[in-house]
Amino acid sequence: MIVRKRQPNCEIEQRQELKIPVVAVAGNHDSPSRLDFGSSIMKASGLHIAGELTYPFEPVVLDDEAGEVHFHLIPYAEPGKVRYLLGDETIKTHDDAMRKIIETLKVTLDSRARHVFVGHAFVTPGGEAQENTSDSERPLSIGGAEHVSARHLEGFNYSALGHLHQDHHLGDETIRYAGSPLKYSISEEHHNKGYLVVELDQHGNATVKKKELEPRHDMRTIEGLMADIERHPINDDYVFVRLLDENLVISPMERVRSVYPNAMHVERKMAITGLIGEALAVDGRAKMDELSLFQVFYKEVRGNELSSETERLFIETLQEIYKKEGERHETIEAYDDGVRAV
Repeated sequence: MIVRKRQPNCEIEQRQELKIPVVAVAGNHDSPSRLDFGSSIMKASGLHIAGELTYPFEPVVLDDEAGEVHFHLIPYAEPGKVRYLLGDETIKTHDDAMRKIIETLKVTLDSRARHVFVGHAFVTPGGEAQENTSDSERPLSIGGAEHVSARHLEGFNYSALGHLHQDHHLGDETIRYAGSPLKYSISEEHHNKGYLVVELDQHGNATVKKKELEPRHDMRTIEGLMADIERHPINDDYVFVRLLDENLVISPMERVRSVYPNAMHVERKMAITGLIGEALAVDGRAKMDELSLFQVFYKEVRGNELSSETERLFIETLQEIYKKEGERHETIEAYDDGVRAV
Protein backbone atom coordinates (compact mmCIF):
# COMPACT_ATOMS: atom_id res chain seq x y z
CA MET A 1 0.00 0.00 0.00
CA ILE A 2 1.25 3.47 -0.92
CA VAL A 3 0.19 6.15 1.52
CA ARG A 4 -0.14 9.50 -0.18
CA LYS A 5 -0.54 12.88 1.39
CA ARG A 6 -2.67 15.28 -0.59
CA GLN A 7 -0.27 16.81 -3.04
CA PRO A 8 -1.11 18.12 -6.51
CA ASN A 9 0.14 16.25 -9.59
CA CYS A 10 1.50 13.34 -7.54
CA GLU A 11 2.35 10.63 -10.10
CA ILE A 12 3.35 7.08 -9.20
CA GLU A 13 6.78 7.42 -10.78
CA GLN A 14 7.53 10.38 -8.46
CA ARG A 15 7.31 8.35 -5.24
CA GLN A 16 10.97 8.52 -4.40
CA GLU A 17 11.29 12.23 -5.10
CA LEU A 18 8.19 13.02 -3.05
CA LYS A 19 9.21 10.66 -0.23
CA ILE A 20 5.83 8.92 -0.17
CA PRO A 21 5.68 6.39 2.67
CA VAL A 22 5.03 2.74 1.76
CA VAL A 23 3.66 0.02 4.03
CA ALA A 24 3.86 -3.67 3.14
CA VAL A 25 3.31 -7.08 4.75
CA ALA A 26 4.67 -10.53 3.92
CA GLY A 27 2.38 -12.98 2.16
CA ASN A 28 2.38 -16.75 2.11
CA HIS A 29 4.76 -16.76 -0.90
CA ASP A 30 7.33 -14.57 0.87
CA SER A 31 10.26 -15.17 3.19
CA PRO A 32 9.45 -13.16 6.37
CA SER A 33 13.04 -13.10 7.61
CA ARG A 34 14.33 -11.75 4.30
CA LEU A 35 11.73 -9.00 4.27
CA ASP A 36 12.61 -8.10 7.87
CA PHE A 37 16.31 -7.76 7.04
CA GLY A 38 17.16 -4.08 7.10
CA SER A 39 13.54 -3.06 7.75
CA SER A 40 14.49 -0.90 10.75
CA ILE A 41 16.94 1.04 8.56
CA MET A 42 14.42 1.45 5.74
CA LYS A 43 11.85 3.01 8.06
CA ALA A 44 13.90 6.20 7.96
CA SER A 45 13.14 6.42 4.23
CA GLY A 46 9.44 5.82 4.79
CA LEU A 47 9.45 2.13 3.83
CA HIS A 48 7.62 0.11 6.50
CA ILE A 49 7.77 -3.67 5.97
CA ALA A 50 6.34 -6.31 8.30
CA GLY A 51 7.83 -9.74 7.57
CA GLU A 52 7.44 -11.81 10.71
CA LEU A 53 4.36 -11.36 12.86
CA THR A 54 5.50 -9.87 16.18
CA TYR A 55 3.80 -9.15 19.48
CA PRO A 56 2.87 -6.68 20.89
CA PHE A 57 1.22 -5.26 17.77
CA GLU A 58 2.51 -1.76 17.14
CA PRO A 59 0.93 0.37 14.39
CA VAL A 60 2.76 2.46 11.83
CA VAL A 61 1.64 6.02 12.58
CA LEU A 62 1.41 8.47 9.69
CA ASP A 63 -0.40 11.75 9.47
CA ASP A 64 -2.05 14.15 7.05
CA GLU A 65 -3.86 17.46 7.39
CA ALA A 66 -6.63 15.83 9.42
CA GLY A 67 -4.39 14.10 11.93
CA GLU A 68 -2.99 10.65 12.55
CA VAL A 69 -3.71 7.47 10.60
CA HIS A 70 -2.65 4.20 12.26
CA PHE A 71 -1.71 1.36 9.92
CA HIS A 72 -1.93 -2.08 11.51
CA LEU A 73 0.38 -4.41 9.58
CA ILE A 74 -0.46 -8.09 9.99
CA PRO A 75 1.68 -10.32 7.77
CA TYR A 76 0.71 -13.87 6.92
CA ALA A 77 1.26 -16.26 9.82
CA GLU A 78 0.30 -19.86 10.49
CA PRO A 79 -2.24 -20.40 13.29
CA GLY A 80 0.45 -22.19 15.30
CA LYS A 81 2.64 -19.08 15.24
CA VAL A 82 -0.25 -16.91 16.48
CA ARG A 83 -1.12 -19.48 19.13
CA TYR A 84 2.46 -19.31 20.42
CA LEU A 85 2.71 -15.50 20.32
CA LEU A 86 -0.57 -14.89 22.11
CA GLY A 87 -0.36 -17.90 24.43
CA ASP A 88 -3.85 -19.04 23.44
CA GLU A 89 -4.25 -22.80 22.96
CA THR A 90 -7.77 -22.35 21.54
CA ILE A 91 -6.36 -21.00 18.28
CA LYS A 92 -6.59 -23.82 15.73
CA THR A 93 -7.59 -22.25 12.40
CA HIS A 94 -6.77 -19.14 10.40
CA ASP A 95 -10.15 -17.70 11.43
CA ASP A 96 -9.33 -18.28 15.11
CA ALA A 97 -5.96 -16.59 14.63
CA MET A 98 -7.35 -13.51 12.88
CA ARG A 99 -10.17 -13.13 15.39
CA LYS A 100 -7.75 -13.21 18.30
CA ILE A 101 -5.27 -10.84 16.62
CA ILE A 102 -7.96 -8.24 15.97
CA GLU A 103 -9.48 -8.62 19.43
CA THR A 104 -6.03 -7.90 20.85
CA LEU A 105 -5.52 -4.95 18.49
CA LYS A 106 -8.82 -3.30 19.29
CA VAL A 107 -8.06 -3.14 22.99
CA THR A 108 -5.39 -0.50 22.35
CA LEU A 109 -6.93 1.42 19.40
CA ASP A 110 -6.66 5.19 19.76
CA SER A 111 -10.16 6.58 19.31
CA ARG A 112 -8.76 9.92 18.13
CA ALA A 113 -7.02 8.38 15.10
CA ARG A 114 -8.20 6.73 11.92
CA HIS A 115 -7.31 3.08 11.50
CA VAL A 116 -6.31 1.01 8.46
CA PHE A 117 -5.82 -2.74 8.62
CA VAL A 118 -3.27 -4.26 6.19
CA GLY A 119 -3.18 -8.06 6.09
CA HIS A 120 -2.70 -11.22 4.08
CA ALA A 121 -5.40 -13.88 4.43
CA PHE A 122 -8.19 -15.68 2.58
CA VAL A 123 -11.11 -13.54 3.76
CA THR A 124 -14.73 -14.28 2.81
CA PRO A 125 -17.89 -12.44 3.93
CA GLY A 126 -18.75 -14.89 6.71
CA GLY A 127 -15.71 -17.14 6.79
CA GLU A 128 -17.39 -19.62 4.46
CA ALA A 129 -15.30 -21.70 2.07
CA GLN A 130 -14.90 -20.28 -1.44
CA GLU A 131 -12.92 -21.15 -4.53
CA ASN A 132 -9.69 -19.31 -5.23
CA THR A 133 -9.92 -16.51 -7.79
CA SER A 134 -6.80 -17.78 -9.59
CA ASP A 135 -4.78 -20.96 -10.11
CA SER A 136 -1.75 -18.97 -8.95
CA GLU A 137 -3.03 -18.68 -5.38
CA ARG A 138 -1.38 -21.29 -3.20
CA PRO A 139 -3.74 -22.78 -0.58
CA LEU A 140 -3.05 -21.43 2.90
CA SER A 141 -4.10 -24.62 4.63
CA ILE A 142 -4.66 -28.25 3.75
CA GLY A 143 -8.14 -29.42 4.66
CA GLY A 144 -10.13 -26.23 4.12
CA ALA A 145 -9.31 -24.40 7.39
CA GLU A 146 -7.91 -21.34 5.62
CA HIS A 147 -10.93 -19.04 5.40
CA VAL A 148 -11.36 -15.97 7.59
CA SER A 149 -14.55 -14.04 8.30
CA ALA A 150 -14.72 -10.42 7.14
CA ARG A 151 -16.78 -9.64 10.22
CA HIS A 152 -13.58 -9.55 12.27
CA LEU A 153 -12.51 -6.47 10.27
CA GLU A 154 -15.50 -4.37 11.21
CA GLY A 155 -14.45 -1.23 13.04
CA PHE A 156 -11.49 -0.29 10.88
CA ASN A 157 -11.89 2.68 8.57
CA TYR A 158 -10.40 0.62 5.77
CA SER A 159 -8.99 -2.90 5.36
CA ALA A 160 -6.46 -3.57 2.58
CA LEU A 161 -6.13 -7.29 1.92
CA GLY A 162 -3.71 -9.44 -0.02
CA HIS A 163 -3.81 -13.06 -1.22
CA LEU A 164 -6.64 -13.28 -3.75
CA HIS A 165 -5.66 -12.09 -7.23
CA GLN A 166 -9.01 -10.67 -8.34
CA ASP A 167 -10.01 -7.26 -7.02
CA HIS A 168 -13.29 -7.25 -5.08
CA HIS A 169 -14.87 -6.11 -1.85
CA LEU A 170 -16.47 -8.34 0.77
CA GLY A 171 -19.93 -6.86 1.05
CA ASP A 172 -18.47 -3.76 2.65
CA GLU A 173 -16.74 -1.31 0.28
CA THR A 174 -14.09 -0.65 2.93
CA ILE A 175 -12.94 -4.30 3.14
CA ARG A 176 -11.23 -5.01 -0.16
CA TYR A 177 -8.72 -6.95 -2.20
CA ALA A 178 -6.90 -4.78 -4.74
CA GLY A 179 -5.89 -7.91 -6.67
CA SER A 180 -2.58 -8.62 -8.34
CA PRO A 181 -1.13 -5.96 -10.68
CA LEU A 182 -0.42 -8.54 -13.43
CA LYS A 183 -1.99 -11.76 -14.69
CA TYR A 184 -0.02 -14.65 -13.26
CA SER A 185 -1.91 -17.54 -14.90
CA ILE A 186 -4.39 -18.10 -17.71
CA SER A 187 -7.13 -18.42 -15.08
CA GLU A 188 -6.76 -14.63 -14.68
CA GLU A 189 -7.32 -14.01 -18.38
CA HIS A 190 -10.52 -12.01 -17.83
CA HIS A 191 -9.38 -10.07 -14.74
CA ASN A 192 -9.18 -6.31 -15.11
CA LYS A 193 -5.93 -5.55 -13.31
CA GLY A 194 -5.25 -2.23 -11.65
CA TYR A 195 -4.75 -0.52 -8.31
CA LEU A 196 -7.01 1.23 -5.82
CA VAL A 197 -6.78 4.85 -4.73
CA VAL A 198 -8.29 5.15 -1.27
CA GLU A 199 -8.84 8.49 0.45
CA LEU A 200 -9.85 8.94 4.07
CA ASP A 201 -11.53 12.16 5.08
CA GLN A 202 -11.13 13.74 8.51
CA HIS A 203 -13.92 11.56 9.89
CA GLY A 204 -12.40 8.34 8.56
CA ASN A 205 -14.88 7.87 5.72
CA ALA A 206 -13.22 6.08 2.82
CA THR A 207 -13.74 6.69 -0.90
CA VAL A 208 -12.29 4.13 -3.30
CA LYS A 209 -11.43 4.58 -6.95
CA LYS A 210 -9.91 1.95 -9.21
CA LYS A 211 -7.25 2.83 -11.77
CA GLU A 212 -6.82 0.12 -14.39
CA LEU A 213 -3.40 -0.90 -15.67
CA GLU A 214 -2.72 -1.74 -19.29
CA PRO A 215 0.06 -4.36 -19.49
CA ARG A 216 2.65 -4.26 -22.23
CA HIS A 217 1.96 -7.95 -22.83
CA ASP A 218 -1.49 -9.35 -22.10
CA MET A 219 -2.25 -12.96 -21.19
CA ARG A 220 -5.01 -14.56 -23.24
CA THR A 221 -6.26 -17.67 -25.03
CA ILE A 222 -6.00 -18.08 -28.80
CA GLU A 223 -8.18 -20.72 -30.47
CA GLY A 224 -8.14 -21.72 -34.13
CA LEU A 225 -6.61 -23.79 -36.89
CA MET A 226 -2.82 -23.74 -37.15
CA ALA A 227 -2.97 -22.38 -40.69
CA ASP A 228 -5.12 -19.45 -39.53
CA ILE A 229 -2.94 -18.77 -36.50
CA GLU A 230 0.18 -18.62 -38.67
CA ARG A 231 -1.41 -15.83 -40.71
CA HIS A 232 -1.76 -13.56 -37.66
CA PRO A 233 0.62 -10.61 -37.33
CA ILE A 234 3.45 -11.14 -34.85
CA ASN A 235 2.35 -10.38 -31.29
CA ASP A 236 4.28 -10.44 -27.98
CA ASP A 237 1.36 -11.34 -25.69
CA TYR A 238 1.58 -14.36 -23.39
CA VAL A 239 -0.83 -16.74 -25.08
CA PHE A 240 -2.28 -20.18 -24.44
CA VAL A 241 -3.12 -21.70 -27.80
CA ARG A 242 -5.89 -24.21 -28.36
CA LEU A 243 -5.66 -25.85 -31.79
CA LEU A 244 -8.80 -26.95 -33.62
CA ASP A 245 -6.97 -29.08 -36.18
CA GLU A 246 -8.30 -32.64 -36.47
CA ASN A 247 -5.11 -33.91 -38.05
CA LEU A 248 -1.72 -34.18 -36.41
CA VAL A 249 0.21 -30.90 -36.31
CA ILE A 250 3.97 -31.24 -36.57
CA SER A 251 6.10 -29.01 -34.27
CA PRO A 252 3.11 -26.97 -33.00
CA MET A 253 4.99 -24.86 -30.43
CA GLU A 254 7.72 -23.87 -32.87
CA ARG A 255 5.13 -22.83 -35.44
CA VAL A 256 3.04 -20.91 -32.90
CA ARG A 257 6.11 -19.07 -31.59
CA SER A 258 6.89 -17.83 -35.09
CA VAL A 259 3.80 -15.64 -34.58
CA TYR A 260 3.58 -15.46 -30.78
CA PRO A 261 7.20 -15.52 -29.46
CA ASN A 262 5.95 -15.55 -25.85
CA ALA A 263 3.51 -18.45 -26.27
CA MET A 264 3.17 -20.33 -22.98
CA HIS A 265 1.23 -23.45 -23.90
CA VAL A 266 -0.24 -25.26 -26.91
CA GLU A 267 -2.95 -27.91 -26.70
CA ARG A 268 -5.53 -29.55 -28.92
CA LYS A 269 -9.19 -28.79 -28.47
CA MET A 270 -9.92 -32.50 -28.46
CA ALA A 271 -7.38 -33.61 -25.88
CA ILE A 272 -6.10 -37.15 -25.79
CA THR A 273 -7.43 -38.70 -22.59
CA GLY A 274 -4.73 -41.32 -22.27
CA LEU A 275 -1.39 -42.24 -23.72
CA ILE A 276 -1.10 -45.33 -25.90
CA GLY A 277 1.07 -47.00 -23.29
CA GLU A 278 -1.57 -46.37 -20.63
CA ALA A 279 -4.28 -47.73 -22.89
CA LEU A 280 -2.36 -50.96 -23.30
CA ALA A 281 -2.09 -51.38 -19.55
CA VAL A 282 -5.83 -51.24 -18.73
CA ASP A 283 -8.97 -53.18 -19.59
CA GLY A 284 -6.96 -56.06 -21.01
CA ARG A 285 -6.04 -54.02 -24.09
CA ALA A 286 -2.63 -55.60 -24.29
CA LYS A 287 -4.38 -58.71 -25.65
CA MET A 288 -6.35 -56.83 -28.31
CA ASP A 289 -5.57 -57.09 -32.00
CA GLU A 290 -4.43 -54.02 -33.92
CA LEU A 291 -7.88 -53.13 -35.29
CA SER A 292 -9.55 -53.36 -31.86
CA LEU A 293 -6.84 -51.19 -30.31
CA PHE A 294 -7.24 -48.60 -33.05
CA GLN A 295 -11.02 -48.54 -32.57
CA VAL A 296 -10.60 -47.84 -28.84
CA PHE A 297 -7.87 -45.23 -29.45
CA TYR A 298 -9.95 -43.48 -32.14
CA LYS A 299 -12.96 -43.20 -29.85
CA GLU A 300 -10.90 -41.75 -26.99
CA VAL A 301 -9.30 -39.14 -29.26
CA ARG A 302 -12.29 -38.20 -31.42
CA GLY A 303 -15.16 -38.97 -29.09
CA ASN A 304 -17.07 -41.09 -31.63
CA GLU A 305 -16.99 -44.53 -33.22
CA LEU A 306 -14.72 -45.45 -36.11
CA SER A 307 -16.54 -45.10 -39.45
CA SER A 308 -16.61 -48.00 -41.89
CA GLU A 309 -14.58 -46.01 -44.43
CA THR A 310 -11.87 -45.12 -41.91
CA GLU A 311 -11.82 -48.73 -40.75
CA ARG A 312 -11.32 -49.91 -44.33
CA LEU A 313 -8.42 -47.46 -44.82
CA PHE A 314 -6.83 -48.61 -41.59
CA ILE A 315 -7.08 -52.29 -42.60
CA GLU A 316 -5.58 -51.56 -46.04
CA THR A 317 -2.74 -49.59 -44.43
CA LEU A 318 -2.13 -52.35 -41.89
CA GLN A 319 -2.05 -54.98 -44.63
CA GLU A 320 0.44 -52.90 -46.60
CA ILE A 321 2.66 -52.66 -43.50
CA TYR A 322 2.42 -56.42 -42.98
CA LYS A 323 3.35 -57.01 -46.61
CA LYS A 324 6.43 -54.75 -46.39
CA GLU A 325 7.49 -56.26 -43.08
CA GLY A 326 7.09 -59.77 -44.61
CA GLU A 327 9.26 -58.84 -47.59
CA ARG A 328 11.89 -57.42 -45.19
CA HIS A 329 11.91 -60.61 -43.14
CA GLU A 330 12.27 -62.76 -46.27
CA THR A 331 15.25 -60.68 -47.40
CA ILE A 332 16.97 -61.05 -44.04
CA GLU A 333 16.36 -64.79 -43.89
CA ALA A 334 17.67 -65.29 -47.44
CA TYR A 335 20.77 -63.29 -46.62
CA ASP A 336 21.37 -65.31 -43.43
CA ASP A 337 21.21 -68.49 -45.50
CA GLY A 338 23.95 -67.14 -47.68
CA VAL A 339 21.63 -66.54 -50.63
CA ARG A 340 21.51 -63.02 -52.08
CA ALA A 341 17.87 -62.07 -52.38
CA VAL A 342 16.70 -60.31 -55.53
